[in-house]
Amino acid sequence: MFTGIIEEMGTMRRISRQGQAMILTVGAKKILEDVHLGDSIAVNGVCLTVVQFDESSITVDVMPETFRKTSLQKLHVGESVNLERAMLAGGRFGGHIVQGHVDSTGVITSRHQEENAVVFQVEPTELSILKYMIPHGSITIDGISLTLVQVTEQRLTVSIIPHTLAQTVLQHKKAGDEVNLEADVLGKYMEKLLTHRTSGNGESSRSRGTLTESFLAENGFI
Repeated sequence: MFTGIIEEMGTMRRISRQGQAMILTVGAKKILEDVHLGDSIAVNGVCLTVVQFDESSITVDVMPETFRKTSLQKLHVGESVNLERAMLAGGRFGGHIVQGHVDSTGVITSRHQEENAVVFQVEPTELSILKYMIPHGSITIDGISLTLVQVTEQRLTVSIIPHTLAQTVLQHKKAGDEVNLEADVLGKYMEKLLTHRTSGNGESSRSRGTLTESFLAENGFI
């Protein structure tokens, strides 16, 4: 689990592709302080496993499902990426619950300055994830925990403070660029609980009825 607080920007050193499988080597500093084989590292918001490391880089595998679902397939050698180690149990929870499981990519449709902030509008490739987003709720963009300013049927809007812009790859992003999106997991679990019933034999089935007070009482919500 991650919090969406980027620890550093790494640099893509090597990219090896074989079909839809990839091996990425990323130059880094801070995340190498206590790295071990098998550690989880979020690379642009994608949870990946360290399979090799040395004094200046980590190497991770990207499987075909991750290749298809994320923007990692479009990385180039020399490009900067956001990096975050998995959250320590005793650490500060500065962002929100981030799994590193990308729900959809998105395309930046606009970027403009608003006094000290930079406002980004993003249109998800899979518009269905917008149902998990609310104004002033949380969204993860390329691994960064951000607060939603506005949500419509087509796109989401976030406002970036100077510090976040300077410390992440968003400083390089412009209209037309692709980013990784992860919706707040709490909304996804809530939808699952509210739209599925358990039959007498223990099998789960999707509820076709409307959300009612009796349904909430039957399922322990009230």
